[in-house]
Amino acid sequence: MAIVRLSAYDEVLDFLTSTPTPEQIIAFRPSQATQARINGLLEANRDGQLTKEERAELDEFEQIEHLMRQLKIRAQARLKPA
Repeated sequence: MAIVRLSAYDEVLDFLTSTPTPEQIIAFRPSQATQARINGLLEANRDGQLTKEERAELDEFEQIEHLMRQLKIRAQARLKPA
């Protein structure tokens, strides 16, 4: 049986298609497996040992993080009284 690894994009897409509340968006965190991968890539980057593919993967994580930060800002704004 093959192991299927969800990408960070898959995690976020699955989360967003679950129609989360603003509170759930604010509380969203990547899975432990994704966080471990990010930490490994960041460490390799600090050591100057990233491959071209790993650099692209780290760039993808950074784009996803930016998207999630923007979503959290908007979700927080929806929770503020008008």
